[in-house]
Amino acid sequence: MAELSDNLQALRGIGARRAQSLRKLGLVTVRDLLTWFPRRYEDRRTLKAIADVSDGESVCIRAYLEAPPVVTHIRDGLDVIKLNALDDSGVLNVTFFNQLWLRNELRPGAAYIFYGKAARNLFGCSMSNPVTERADRQEATGCILPMYPSSAGVSQWILRRCIRDALKAYADAIPETLPEELRTARRLCDIKSAYENIHFPKDDDALQAARRRLAFEELFLLAIGLQGFRKRRETNPAAAFADADMSPFYDALPFSLTDAQRRCIAEAFADMRSGVPMNRLCQGDVGSGKTMVAAACVYNCVRNGRQATLMAPTELLARQHYEGLSRLLSPLGIRVALLTGSVSAKSKREIRRQIASRELDFLIGTHALISDGVEFADLALVVTDEQHRFGVAQRAALTAKGRQPHTLVMSATPIPRTLALSVYGDLDVSFLDELPPGRRKIKTYAVSGDYRPRLYGFLEKQMSEGRQIYIVCPMVTEGESVADDRKAVTEYAQELGRVFPRRRVLSVHGRMKPKDKETVMSAFAAGDGDILISTTVIEVGIDVPNASVMVIENAERFGLSQLHQLRGRVGRGKFQSYCVLISDNRSEETRQRLRVMVTTSDGFRVAEEDLHIRGPGDFFGERQHGLPPLKVANLCADGELLREAQAAAKELQTADPNLTRHPVIARRAEELLAQSETA
Repeated sequence: MAELSDNLQALRGIGARRAQSLRKLGLVTVRDLLTWFPRRYEDRRTLKAIADVSDGESVCIRAYLEAPPVVTHIRDGLDVIKLNALDDSGVLNVTFFNQLWLRNELRPGAAYIFYGKAARNLFGCSMSNPVTERADRQEATGCILPMYPSSAGVSQWILRRCIRDALKAYADAIPETLPEELRTARRLCDIKSAYENIHFPKDDDALQAARRRLAFEELFLLAIGLQGFRKRRETNPAAAFADADMSPFYDALPFSLTDAQRRCIAEAFADMRSGVPMNRLCQGDVGSGKTMVAAACVYNCVRNGRQATLMAPTELLARQHYEGLSRLLSPLGIRVALLTGSVSAKSKREIRRQIASRELDFLIGTHALISDGVEFADLALVVTDEQHRFGVAQRAALTAKGRQPHTLVMSATPIPRTLALSVYGDLDVSFLDELPPGRRKIKTYAVSGDYRPRLYGFLEKQMSEGRQIYIVCPMVTEGESVADDRKAVTEYAQELGRVFPRRRVLSVHGRMKPKDKETVMSAFAAGDGDILISTTVIEVGIDVPNASVMVIENAERFGLSQLHQLRGRVGRGKFQSYCVLISDNRSEETRQRLRVMVTTSDGFRVAEEDLHIRGPGDFFGERQHGLPPLKVANLCADGELLREAQAAAKELQTADPNLTRHPVIARRAEELLAQSETA
């Protein structure tokens, strides 16, 4: 009996060698292949007469071959085939490069479909290397053609042929997850039709219906799973905190909290009083004061006789948290310690002993906090900084150190309010939408590379006043190797060394070990460097109050939210700070995006604009939201469908709270969420 878990070699035409090639794409089973959805489509349905084709237009042309193709050997490695194809309106000049096998396939007098980008000039209409098929044997023309993520060794033709064969043999084995009454109420097609038309759509309506069905199912299962998380959390009691006297904490602050900070603290304290484990996201711009919200929660926790911990993604960030928070909390009688990988073995043993014997109240650290030897006496509050840097399993391991502890997650990733409230179904969300008074606005400029000489003069002036400079190169992109990352940084560092011979230029690139990166970043933070050039500053999030300029090269290659986070690395001291975005890209989209950065410093507005401009693009970048990977649905483009799926999930769980009548849905939701641990 056909099962979707069958190995791909069960399919006709897939032998050991082809299976090995497909395995490189992560395709091992029939299910893997059927859920390898197209990344885009090409509409090859419309045929045009040669005379009606415009210059630069991608189009299908049906024409007859006038005479045998002419083959010319130019040199080793370059053979050219030329032919003329005719229809009733004119002649199409076709050229193929290095496709000698075509000379035996192209027959004079036969009708062919040519698909490609046409060029029109005084000499007529032409195409180079078009997709070519016999008009009576169309497979890649005359249709909406799926285009799949692929790699060397696995062509689009191979993927389409394998998926077509898999659908023929296994379409009836695809299980129907959604009940018929739900599909009817929500106008959703059946699962078999959805899979057939997401891969090989009959028409536009069929493709839209297939995508809507599959996207709805993903969002519905996500909503079921997240509501399940929330329900389990609410049924597990946590110790209800009493109201602590917070006046010593507030009196110790060298500044007044903003209204937004006070609101977030009040929301967190209400959670901690409720008897249900707090699971709150504190989201705010860089510099909005998330750490002070966390500090207030830690003080409240310790005054209730319990222990707290904070986990940061890097040693440098953990150390900076320790230095700032211990300076505030230690005079208030709270015993604070730092646990990271670089702490000596002797010190680690002592810290572990103290946290287990309740001699410590608050432990700050990195992944070292979740090691087996760390046992808290009474952990009641877990704070996670930049939560998207940790997997679900890591956060769960830290939470497991206590008995239903309260959880506070801090994130500087700006996400539109409506999207955050929809996405974080298992979290309550607090927004820090106000910057502390007195914090200077960062002056932002978008310039072309022509301004570089003037920019270097400005940087020298800043450094002569004692300031430090960040310069960021684009991250490695698809098609570039990590070596390109290193080369870009090291070559630029050498150039800057020549431009600023009296200045200390430090660099960080993707080939460096994490420990070496931290060493360079720590040196810069300590003032032992004037310029830091890097591709990875965005991941580290160090606090250098003396840094006053952020220069971002090829700014068009970053998302708006990334640019905004990078900009937030300066402006942390008392000096006026600047962000300079360099781009030679003249497209209207680039100009529009950079204009947003120049005109606003509000992270939430930047996020909304990013969503608006990029539309269905991957707004979140490298999975910053910590949710399982969605193959069809897009959390930005499918906002209305997400709300519809959440409503349907709520209706189902109201009628069947434990999903006893819907075991398939319960299992699929668990499977989907389990993927976020390995994604």
